[in-house]
Amino acid sequence: MHKVSGNWKLGLTLSLTTAFLWGLLPIALKGLLLQMDAVTVTWYRFLSAAVLVFLFLALRKRLPSLKQLKGVVGLLMLIAILGLGSNYVFYLVGLELTNPSSAQVMIQTAPMMMLIGGLVIFKEPFSKWQWLGFTTFALGLILFFNLRFGEIFNSLGSYTIGLLWIFAAAVTWATYALAQKQLLNEFSSNQIMFMIYLACVPLLIPISNPEQIMDINGLGWFLLIFCCLNTLVAYGAFAEALAHWEASRVSALLAITPLLTIVFMKICAYFFPDYLIAEPLNALSLIGAGMVVTGSAITALAGRKKSNHS
Repeated sequence: MHKVSGNWKLGLTLSLTTAFLWGLLPIALKGLLLQMDAVTVTWYRFLSAAVLVFLFLALRKRLPSLKQLKGVVGLLMLIAILGLGSNYVFYLVGLELTNPSSAQVMIQTAPMMMLIGGLVIFKEPFSKWQWLGFTTFALGLILFFNLRFGEIFNSLGSYTIGLLWIFAAAVTWATYALAQKQLLNEFSSNQIMFMIYLACVPLLIPISNPEQIMDINGLGWFLLIFCCLNTLVAYGAFAEALAHWEASRVSALLAITPLLTIVFMKICAYFFPDYLIAEPLNALSLIGAGMVVTGSAITALAGRKKSNHS
């Protein structure tokens, strides 16, 4: 069983780095979507990730053996590929129709969906504290969108459709995560991610338009490079954080990501009012965002207590 180093200060710093980068990511992606379509952005992110992770694994002589991809392992890898590939595209389609704050709060349903999947598929136990966290999370989600109730429930407009796409992204991410959980018995996390990135490049090429890169401006180039590097650096910091701090504590800290996005959106709207329109928020919305974060953190930490006593 993997044991953490116990260097909590480093684990905390790396976790905060991940949260900071993930908090900025939807804001950068939203700007990039003004110049490129969602599938093409995703294709470039997968292409750059595949190349960089290949170099990382090749230098360490840790490239995965494709001979292992047979039977159940091959099926699980296919599920992981389709799950994460769909997650990337669905999230961007939803982001294009909503805004970074809404998207970041809504995508927090992904780890909750994974927990429910574990409950249903693997019959994993769910403690009363985890149910409390889940309930807090769900109520927070309702409160966060209180100003949008009329738009969400009275018409199937672009904003509502965008939220549905992001929820679909959460479901597909949970599917990928549950498959990856089983694949970790055969491959390292970096090997799994490399195979997913590599497979998604040819899968998306028929419906992407790589030539769009010729038409983007200087800001577009900056945002594209930032988005391509962001996921890799954030994921690297996340993986390293798990080596120094318990997974439950890392997950609980990463729950603050939506709050960071809200803060970054307010800063962006203040200094660059023509860049993006911020989500309208009132006191109930902010309380709801806080409850989403609190519910996610309780669920993660309750899972730690449960495993410690099992």
